[in-house]
Amino acid sequence: MDTGILVLRLLVGLLIAGHGVQKVSSHLGGRGLDGGSAEFRADGFRGGALTALAAGGGQIGSGLLLAAGLLTPLAATGAIGVMTVALTVKWHNGLWVQNDGYEYPLVLIVSAAALAATGPGAWSLDAELGLAPYPLWWTALVLAAGVGSGLLTRLVLHRAARTG
Repeated sequence: MDTGILVLRLLVGLLIAGHGVQKVSSHLGGRGLDGGSAEFRADGFRGGALTALAAGGGQIGSGLLLAAGLLTPLAATGAIGVMTVALTVKWHNGLWVQNDGYEYPLVLIVSAAALAATGPGAWSLDAELGLAPYPLWWTALVLAAGVGSGLLTRLVLHRAARTG
């Protein structure tokens, strides 16, 4: 079981971190901070570079913590938060990724929640530091805080669509 959790943590965590790197740099196929800022503006968000830096930093930080199995509830909360914002952006396109839908952010949200529920496993920094296992009730807190922070971010930073 610990091997499966390790593989899931590494895959999900490093993909989320890589997604953040793309937002703020030209590495991993990113378009640099200017490209990340333009992406957020095109999606209707305020803040430009500051928004891209916050989102990219949140993805890098939560992804690396998740991959390492360090402060797993906090890492999962951050991952769920940033991916909730992504889900809201893609919601109007429907589920499937072929139509630029929210399928991928949903998979990352559920994977992070699953890691919060199972814990980081024996091969993690949380286990080495004696922080794990975390009680199962943390999962509800992680989900509420992650989804709530993502929806609040969307509410605060997204510009209302102009009509007329």
